Amino acid sequence: MASRQGCCLAAKIYHNLSGLRNLCQRCGGPTSFVSTTTHPFAHYISSLFSSRDAISTCLSNRCDRSDSLHGLALCFSARYDKQGTIADLEEAITLGRAALELRSPGHSGRAVTLYNLAYCLRDRFLKFGANGDLNEAISLHRSTLDLRPAGHSNRSDSLHSLALCFSDRFNKQGAIADLERAIKLGRAALELRSLGRFGRAVTLYSLAIYLRDRFLKLNTDCDLDEAISLHQSALDLHPAGHSNRSDSLHCLALCFSDRYNKRGTIADLEEAITLGRAALELCSPGHSRRAVTFYKLAIYLRDRFLKMDTDCDLDETISLHRSALDLRPAGHSNRSDSLRSLALCFSARYDEQGTIADLEEAITLGRAALELCSPGHSDCASTLNNLAIYFRNRFLKFGANGDLNEAISLHQSALDLRPTGHSDRSSSLHNLAVCFSDRYDKQGTIADFC
Repeated sequence: MASRQGCCLAAKIYHNLSGLRNLCQRCGGPTSFVSTTTHPFAHYISSLFSSRDAISTCLSNRCDRSDSLHGLALCFSARYDKQGTIADLEEAITLGRAALELRSPGHSGRAVTLYNLAYCLRDRFLKFGANGDLNEAISLHRSTLDLRPAGHSNRSDSLHSLALCFSDRFNKQGAIADLERAIKLGRAALELRSLGRFGRAVTLYSLAIYLRDRFLKLNTDCDLDEAISLHQSALDLHPAGHSNRSDSLHCLALCFSDRYNKRGTIADLEEAITLGRAALELCSPGHSRRAVTFYKLAIYLRDRFLKMDTDCDLDETISLHRSALDLRPAGHSNRSDSLRSLALCFSARYDEQGTIADLEEAITLGRAALELCSPGHSDCASTLNNLAIYFRNRFLKFGANGDLNEAISLHQSALDLRPTGHSDRSSSLHNLAVCFSDRYDKQGTIADFC
C-alpha cells in the first residue's frame, strides 16, 4: 500500500496545484507561485507555503466564501502530505465539508470539491483504517464521476481514484466484487490516459497491482502475465532517476517471484533477483521501503538456494534478513515476519552444515517470533510448527527429553489451529506422529506408540 500512496501523491499534488492556480485566476490573484510550466509539481510544496500569505489575502479579499474554504482546505491537505500532521488533515476535511455545503448541485466547483474531500477522507482511512471514511470517499468519488461524463478532461482522475478506493476496500474486507470494480475502473482510466499523458505510469502501475491481487485470490495465470506486462510498461515510464522507479522494480520483482512459485521457471526467479537488487540500490538508508526490499530479496535468494543448493545464496539471505530485522524494531508490525524468516534460514543452514550455533539461533528467533503471534494471527500455526521442528532437531542432536516434549506440545498446538479440511493438517499430523515415535524409541512408553 505504501508504494501506491507514493505514486498517487504526485497525481494528487498536481491536481491540487491546478485547483489552486485556477482558483487564484478566478479571484484575480497572483499565480506565479503555482507555475506548472516546468515539472508538474517541482518545488510546489515549498513555494506553496512560502506564498501562503499571498494565497490567504487572495482568498479572503476577492473570492466567495466557498472558494476560500476550498482553497484553504487544499493548503491544509498539501501540508499534511508534506509533514504528516493529522490536525492538518482534519482541518482539510472540515473545510472541505463546509465548502461542499455551499456548492450545491449545479455549482461549477462542486465536482472538484467532492473529489478533494474524497481524497482527504481516503487519506484518513489509510492513517486510521476507519471503514466509514473509505465508504464515504467511495460515495463522493462516485458523485464526482457522475459530474465528469465521457469527454470530461478530469474523468480519468475520477476513474483512477475510485479504483484505488475499491482496491483499498478489497484489501481491508476481502470482497472480490470490490476488486473487480477496481480492475474495471482502472482499465477505463488507462484507456483515457494515452501514451504521453500525465498519470499514465501510475495508472499502469495501479492496474497491475489490482490484477496481481486477483491472481493471488483466484490463481488465474493470465492476470499475473498481464500484471507483469503492465508493470514493465510502467517501468519504461519510470527511467533512471525517477522517484518511483524503485517501486516499479520492487513490484515487478514480486510478480516474477509469484510466477516462479506457480510454474517453477528458474528464469523468472533470476529476473526477480535482478530486479530486487536494482530496487535495493535505489532504496538508500532512510527510504521507507528499504526494509521490505531487503526482506523480499532475501526470500528470492532463499528460493534459489532451495532450488540450486548454493551456500552463498543462503549466506546472503541471512545477511539481508538481518538487515531487514534491524529496520523492524520492537513494536514494528512486520517484526514477527523477519524473525520467522530468519529462523528458517538458520535452520536450513544447520541442516546443510550441521553447525549447532545455527540451530540455537533458529530456536531463539523462533521463540521471539512466537511471542509476537497473538491468538488468531494468520502465521501462528506455521510458527508453532517450525519451532517444534527446531526443538526436535536439537533432541536428535543431544537427546534431551525436554526438547522432544516441547516439540510435541508445539506440534499439538499447531494441530489445534489446523482443523479438519485445513491444507496443512496432514503435515501437522505427520510431524506429531514422528515425535511420538521418537519418544517411544527413547522411553518405551506404549501410549506414545499407540
